[in-house]
Amino acid sequence: MGISFRSRWVFLPLVLSLGAVSLYFLRLSISREAQPLPENPAHPEPAKGPVYKDIHREVAPPLPEFFPLAAKASSPSDLPPVPSWNRPPEKHVPEETRLYIGFTRFWPLLQQVVVSYIAAGWPPEDIYVVENTGTMDANKHGLLTIQNPFYLDYHRLTKLLGVNIITTPSLQTFAQLQNFYLSEAINNNLTYYFWSHMDVAVHSHEDKEPFKSLYMRAVDVIRETEKPDYLKDDEGKKGEWGIQFFAYDWLSLVNVKTFSDLGGWDTMVGYYGTDCDMYARLSMNGYHQPVQDAGMIYDVTTSLEDLEVLYRRRPKKAETRDTSDRKAGSYNATLPSPNKGYLESTEEDERGAEGFKKLAATLEQIQQDKRDDKYRNSWQLRQNGGEGEPYYYDPDGFEKALQMTIEVGTKINEEKWGHKGCDLKAAGVKEGDQWRVEHDSTFDPPPPKGRQ
Repeated sequence: MGISFRSRWVFLPLVLSLGAVSLYFLRLSISREAQPLPENPAHPEPAKGPVYKDIHREVAPPLPEFFPLAAKASSPSDLPPVPSWNRPPEKHVPEETRLYIGFTRFWPLLQQVVVSYIAAGWPPEDIYVVENTGTMDANKHGLLTIQNPFYLDYHRLTKLLGVNIITTPSLQTFAQLQNFYLSEAINNNLTYYFWSHMDVAVHSHEDKEPFKSLYMRAVDVIRETEKPDYLKDDEGKKGEWGIQFFAYDWLSLVNVKTFSDLGGWDTMVGYYGTDCDMYARLSMNGYHQPVQDAGMIYDVTTSLEDLEVLYRRRPKKAETRDTSDRKAGSYNATLPSPNKGYLESTEEDERGAEGFKKLAATLEQIQQDKRDDKYRNSWQLRQNGGEGEPYYYDPDGFEKALQMTIEVGTKINEEKWGHKGCDLKAAGVKEGDQWRVEHDSTFDPPPPKGRQ
C-alpha cells in the first residue's frame, strides 16, 4: 500500500531536525581542533634555530721563526752550505733518488725535515714536498697566514731551499697519499722511490767509519738491491723485495712493481692500520722487507730552536745568541749576517765533534718527549688560526673529523681480516682471506682465569 503525498510531509520536519543536529556537532568538532593545545612543560616546543656549543678557544701564541737565516735570505747563497762531508756528488748518481715528503699541518716540522735531509746530503732537486692541505693554490700565492694550520712557505721551499712542491687536488688520507706517491712514480717511469714522514729529523752517522753521508748510504741500499745475488737463497733462487725500512717507515724505499702488483694501499683503511695491512700483504705474498741503516732518524714533535745547527758550523769567535724572543719573520741582530759575510764569521765544524754530539743529544731528547706525550701527535694542534682565509676549516672540527675517520678505518681493517691488531700474519690469515673470515678471539677474548 503506498504512502500518500500528504503523509510524506510528516517526515520533513524530522529530516530537517536531524540535519541541523549533525551540522552543529560537525562545527563543534572543527572549532575544537582549531584551538591551540595547552602548553605541556614536559614537552616544550622545539627551538626555532640551532643551539650553539659553548666554545672557548684559546688563541695559540704566534709561531717563532725557527730558521732566522732563511727569514732574511734573498737567495740560496745567503744560506749556510751543506757540510763538506755530506755534499752529494757534483754529477748526480745514476740511480733515481726521488724523495716524497707529505705535508698537511704544522709548517715548522716540514721545514725542519726538509732542511735536515738537505744538510744530510740529499740533493734538493730530488726532494718533492707533497702539499696535502686541501687549500688548492692558496699557499702558492701566499694567501694563508702562519697561524693557519695548513700554511707553508712556498717561496722558501722552492726559491731558497730548491725543493719541489706537488699539490694534491684535494685533501687525502694517509693511504690515498701513499697511492698518490705510487701513481707519481708510475707516471714518471720510476723503478723505486723514497718517502719520508714529515715529523722526523735526520742526520748522518758522523761518528762512524768508514764515513758516508745519509744520502750516499741510501744510494748504497739501491745498489745492493740491484746486485745479481741479492736475496738469493741457498738454492740460488732470487727473492723479491717490496720495501726497505730505515727506522721503520720513517724513511722507506719502495719497489714500484711490487706495490703495483698488490694493488697499492687499501684506501678504505685511511690511517692507522693501513700500514699493518700493506706490510702484512707484502709478507703474505713472499716479498722481503729488509731493515737498513742510512743515518740517524728521529721521531719528533717540535722543531730545533734554530735550524742553522743542522749545517754543522761554528762561530770563529765567541758570539752571543739570544733566541728568547724570535717571533716569526724576526731576525736577531747578534746572529751573523745572512749573506756572504756569514761565511767570514763562521767556519765548518769538525765531523763528529762536540757540536755533532750536542745536536744528536737534543734530537734524542725531543724524540723522548714525544714518546712521553700521552697524545704523541699533539704537534698537529698548535695552530688554530686562519679564519676568513681561503679554504678555511675549523681546526677543532678538523681534528674531531680526523679522529672519527681514523676510528672508522681501524674498524674496517678489523672486519677485513677478522682480527684486531697489527699481527695479521701471526694470526694465521693469508692472502685471499680478506673479508672471508669470521671474527677471531681478539674480538671476544676469553675471561680472565678465575672468572669462568
